[in-house]
Amino acid sequence: MSGVQTLTVDPGESEIRLDRWFKRHFPELAHGRLEKLLRTGQVRVDGKRATAGQRVETGQVIRVPPLGTAPAEPSPPRAVPARDAAMIRALVLYQDEHMLVLNKPAGLAVQGGTGTPRHLDGMLEALQFDAAERPRLVHRLDRDTSGVFVVARTAAAARFLGDAFRDKTVRKVYWALVAGQPKPRRGKIDSPIAKRATAKGERVVEDEEDGQRAVTWYATIENAGKQASWLALMPVTGRTHQLRVHCGSVLSTPIVGDRKYGGSAAFIPDLDEDTPLQLHARSIRVPKPGGGFVEVTAPLPDHMREAWAFFGFGEDDGDPFVEIDS
Repeated sequence: MSGVQTLTVDPGESEIRLDRWFKRHFPELAHGRLEKLLRTGQVRVDGKRATAGQRVETGQVIRVPPLGTAPAEPSPPRAVPARDAAMIRALVLYQDEHMLVLNKPAGLAVQGGTGTPRHLDGMLEALQFDAAERPRLVHRLDRDTSGVFVVARTAAAARFLGDAFRDKTVRKVYWALVAGQPKPRRGKIDSPIAKRATAKGERVVEDEEDGQRAVTWYATIENAGKQASWLALMPVTGRTHQLRVHCGSVLSTPIVGDRKYGGSAAFIPDLDEDTPLQLHARSIRVPKPGGGFVEVTAPLPDHMREAWAFFGFGEDDGDPFVEIDS
């Protein structure tokens, strides 16, 4: 490869490390050489110097200097094991020529990484069906969060949907079981957050000075005395761990099962102390490339259904945010 290239980060690549982005696009490039290119400023992201560990974002432009050799031919897609293929196909809630909407289970990572060989991205070939292209990721959902998840079926749809998520024309509502009662019972949280190194490892924390703006509408649907509450949450922004930080730090009602951000306060007597995170992407409204919207709702996963039954909560809540223009 003889000349400088400028490549744009695709929607499905958002939030991966820069060195992993290079591994995907230039697998023949040794990590040591990449580090040297970064140190000497030959690799740049949006015109600025970069580091191997920084996260890239959709739409960013990466300058790739001459590497001396042509990139290796991409490996043929690995066959998805039959068991995983059957599992992921059973998750499909909605399908058209542009997109698929899945009901992602808690515990399944969206993308791979160190120690994460099994992930949704690695199973997308099983969702190609009769399409000419492999499906593409267009947004993220935490490993421990269940619920509605959108996948694009074509490159054109991926661009359209990526723009929709970035421009906040996608409307998402989450359900959460939290410890305690938020006061007031409903409202708007507008609290900046940022990733920081702490004594317990990297965490997302409130940061009024340097944090990115994070906005969440919330409403209490039901509560079990002062012990627990069922919240509906509608994020306007889509920051990493936004809902978990807003519930735990701002409202002082951590999401049940959230060991990372709630600690011991995120557990309720009489509930299993090993209960998974009680956070579910309940519904989504997504614009369609041809006009109109797709609206999809995902049923509660078993671990949350058990908690709902324990507290006597129902499941027919209506929409507490119907009058809010997000």
